[in-house]
Amino acid sequence: MTPAEAIANALLAAMRDAGAVPVATEILQPADTLLDLYGEDIRARAYVTQDPRAGEMMLRPDFTVPVVQAHMQNGAEPARYCYSGPVFRKQEGARAREYLQVGYELFARDDAARADAEVFALFARLLDGRGLRPVTGDIGILKAAVAGLETTDHRKAALMRHIWRPRRFRALLERMGGQGPLAEARSGLVAQLRAAPPEELIAQAGQMVGRRSAEEIAARVTRLLVDAEAPPIPQAQVTALEELLSLKAPARGALAQMRAQGWPALARALDRLEARLDALDMAGIDTGALPFEASFGRVQMEYYDGFVFGFVAPRDDLPPIATGGRYDALTAVLGQGRAIPAVGGVIRPELLEAARC
Repeated sequence: MTPAEAIANALLAAMRDAGAVPVATEILQPADTLLDLYGEDIRARAYVTQDPRAGEMMLRPDFTVPVVQAHMQNGAEPARYCYSGPVFRKQEGARAREYLQVGYELFARDDAARADAEVFALFARLLDGRGLRPVTGDIGILKAAVAGLETTDHRKAALMRHIWRPRRFRALLERMGGQGPLAEARSGLVAQLRAAPPEELIAQAGQMVGRRSAEEIAARVTRLLVDAEAPPIPQAQVTALEELLSLKAPARGALAQMRAQGWPALARALDRLEARLDALDMAGIDTGALPFEASFGRVQMEYYDGFVFGFVAPRDDLPPIATGGRYDALTAVLGQGRAIPAVGGVIRPELLEAARC
């Protein structure tokens, strides 16, 4: 048994002692039904193959999605699960392409704040004394901020899609606020599109290439023109959102700063954050010192839609040792009409062993 396997066994035993039922999932998973749920980053790094009977399949890139799928097929009831096993992702450089994940998933209807606190406090206890820095965030606050912008639904939807791609998100925000090189480029493009009807522009462009039809291209041109007519997002809101994205502070202080912004769209999300901090205090976590980073989790799994957390090593060359968060919407997608609030997280034993070196 390797040191990482020994760590995995110890973690799994502790999760079982916390009330979780051990579960297993197949290493080969159906790619056509699950791959889109992971988001752009994991889709690009998944190992996908074609099975003559089952169709497109992938090597399991994580446990959460298949565990949720299995749970929702058997009924959206409260439950606690734990698991351990290998996952597979394409990597650049020397990073491992196959590595262990040990995880804990909690499905609970009664009190989301208490469930968040239970999972985080369990991970904090399991990782105590290993020199890791905890960090928390909340994707729900970012989504509430985007939903509260004074702009079109189309623009809000575009920003929502790119919350997990910080550079693209910032470029879009600048352009929609009438600032930056993208805004200037869009202005020139729109002037060209207004010069003639879409059908005439398509005819002038020459031979059709690619898979889009002339009708689809014309519809896209029309959407661009409609979007161009929309007024810029107010600069005060752009500035407020940029300040939110850069916020890093102890959790109680971060809550106070966001309250002080006086942004009505954030009120309910901040109430949920405050309830979570109260529950964390009750669970023995010092939220006066607990780090909060508003942008944390934006390059992780796209199925997280609320509370997110991680535990990171002092070494800059290691990814987060543990990550997790809330994924209520994922249960609705996989539940086909049923849903249950859920939160969970994973620990990487090999990284935990490497962090000791």
